Amino acid sequence: MPGSVTSVFSEPCDFEAALREEGGLGLLITGRGRFRARLTQIALDHLRLSAAEEHLARIAFVEVPADMVLIALPVAAGPAPVWGGIGMQAGGIITLGPGHRAHARTDGPCWWGNIRLPAEVLTRYGRALLGAMPALPLLARRWRPAPAAKAHLRSLHAAAVRMAKVHPEILIDPQAAHGLEQQLIHALVDCLSAGPMDEDVSADRHRDILARFEGVFDMQPFLRVAEICAVLGVSNGVLRRCCEEQLGMTPSSYLGLRRMQQVHRALRSGDLEAAGVAEVARRYGVRDLGRFTTSYRAFYGELPTATLRRGASRGVTELTLGRPRVKFP
Repeated sequence: MPGSVTSVFSEPCDFEAALREEGGLGLLITGRGRFRARLTQIALDHLRLSAAEEHLARIAFVEVPADMVLIALPVAAGPAPVWGGIGMQAGGIITLGPGHRAHARTDGPCWWGNIRLPAEVLTRYGRALLGAMPALPLLARRWRPAPAAKAHLRSLHAAAVRMAKVHPEILIDPQAAHGLEQQLIHALVDCLSAGPMDEDVSADRHRDILARFEGVFDMQPFLRVAEICAVLGVSNGVLRRCCEEQLGMTPSSYLGLRRMQQVHRALRSGDLEAAGVAEVARRYGVRDLGRFTTSYRAFYGELPTATLRRGASRGVTELTLGRPRVKFP
C-alpha cells in the first residue's frame, strides 16, 4: 500500500535500524561530533524511494534484496556517498544489482537519494519502451545518462520527497501514487537506455573481498588482520588496498572503530548485569585495554566507565518507569 514516513534521528543505532529497510546490514560512524540525520522513505506499488541528509562521516554495509535493483543518485549539490569505491561523479548515477553487497562511505555531511524496484519490473518496462532493455549488471556500475534524462529523474525524485514531507496524504491516493510511479519508471528506463560505463574489474573483486571480510569479522571478532587475511586467502597488501579505496582507511583502523562502536553500544545498553568495561571490551576482541581506553575517550569524549554508569542509570530508570507493576494475589 502506498505511503511515506519522514524521520529525524539523534542516535546512530536508530538510524541503522531504519536503514535496514534500505538493505542496510550495518552502520559504522567514523566522524566525531553530534549525530544528526533525516530520512524520508516512500513506498509505491513497485518502487521504494528514499532520501537522506546526514551530518557525520560513516560507512554503511548494504545488501540489495535478491530480486531488486538499487539506483543511487545525487539529490543536492553537496557530497554524495561513495558506493563500493565508485564516486558519484557529476551527471552520473550508480546501480547495484540483485543480491549485491557493497560499502557506502561518506566523508562528512552528505545528501543522498535511492530508488529500489524489482529487476523484473525494470526489464519489462524497458522492453515495452525501448524494444530491448540493456542487460542490468549484477555488480555496482556507474551510468552517465543524457543531461535531460538525469535532470528529469532527479526532479521527479525531489517532487516525491517534497510531497512526502508537505502533503503526505497525496501519496496515499492510489491514482496519484500510480501516476508518480509510472513517471519514475519511465525516467529510469530513459536514464539506463545508454548502458553502463566501463569499470575496472579489479574493483569487483575488491568489493567481494570486503564483503567476505565483514563476514569473517562478525563470526570471529578476535582475529587480527593477518589472521583474517589468511582466512580470506589474500595478502595483507591486497586487503589494505581494498579498505583504503572503499572504506577510506586501513583494515586495522576499520576493525578498531568497529570494536569500539560495539563496546560503546554494549556499555550504553544498561543490560550488562555485573560485567565491567574490561570484560565487555574482551568480549568484542579488544586486546590492549589501555590503548583502547585512550582511543575511546578521544572519539566519544568520555571514558568507557562513564558510559557504563550512564547506561546502568538508564537501565534502572526504564525498569522503574517503563514496566508496569504486577500484583500478586
